[in-house]
Amino acid sequence: MVRTRFNSGAGLEAFIQGIEEDSLKERNVLITGGAGFIGSWLAEALVALGAKVTALDNLSTGSLKNIEQLMGLSNFKFLRGDVSTLKIEERYDFIVHAASLPAPDIYVKKPVETMLSNSLGLLNILEASRNHDSVVLYTSTSEVYGDAETVPTPEDYWGRVNPIGIRSCYDESKRFGEALCMAYFRQYGVDARIVRLFNTYGPRLDPNASYARVISRFIIQALNGQPITVHGDGKQTRSFLYISDAVNALIRLMVKEGLKGEVVNVGNPDEIKILELAELVRRITESKSPIVFSPPRPDDPRRRCPDISKARKLLEWEPKTSLDDGLKFTIEWFKKVLLHER
Repeated sequence: MVRTRFNSGAGLEAFIQGIEEDSLKERNVLITGGAGFIGSWLAEALVALGAKVTALDNLSTGSLKNIEQLMGLSNFKFLRGDVSTLKIEERYDFIVHAASLPAPDIYVKKPVETMLSNSLGLLNILEASRNHDSVVLYTSTSEVYGDAETVPTPEDYWGRVNPIGIRSCYDESKRFGEALCMAYFRQYGVDARIVRLFNTYGPRLDPNASYARVISRFIIQALNGQPITVHGDGKQTRSFLYISDAVNALIRLMVKEGLKGEVVNVGNPDEIKILELAELVRRITESKSPIVFSPPRPDDPRRRCPDISKARKLLEWEPKTSLDDGLKFTIEWFKKVLLHER
């Protein structure tokens, strides 16, 4: 097993627990978005398991800092490029399509680019899989459920999404991506698997991005003594999954046999109000920052919580890291980053 410095707080074992050590040894894996938040942690875990990993990223939101500890290793390669225009010639055993613009503040400003990665980009991936018999893991999102009427939400819920709303570039392109995966599975027999990821957090969330996911925004505001901004009334809910739990589920879904065409929720079934999250971040950081309210986001779902019965059954998986522990790990990482920048 290849050892890298796994600075996640949770440690390497949390990422690969329950994974057979030889299941990925010498296997070729392509990760699109491999320098991003989730992609880089997945790359590091797979490298540790002995896979030969190629990380593809155009660095629009990813960062070379996320994969600097992998550079120079014999079983890791970085390729700068855009999956929407890339022709994939090399054969891979597994392809994980994780390239995406990941947050509302950026994808509403770049709706066309957002849609291309989940349409043309995914088409390139599926064609490569069709030609080379690769397993494809498509990272979809809980956003496909929209403002769900059934909570906790199971995979057989069809969704309640505004197809022409400001968020539709992300929601609908992910839904199209799922449909395209199923079309290739049904017509060509491609081994496509779909994971619907719910809110995921941890170290490597970009503290300097022009956008910010809610946890990174709250942490940065709390550490800097700035007002913690809550959109709307704060009574909307989300469920937050720590990065080690997310990556562990992704690997299980990749390698387990007999999961062609399966769609699986991966998230934390513990639901929390956004206002409660802000208060929790403020408590853990020991911040004096006031909590202030701003206008709600357009089409922002009121509740978001997964039914993970299928993941428990098929993957023998459920989250291990509590929100308190995950936030502590993440806050410590942000403290180091902010201190280094000062």
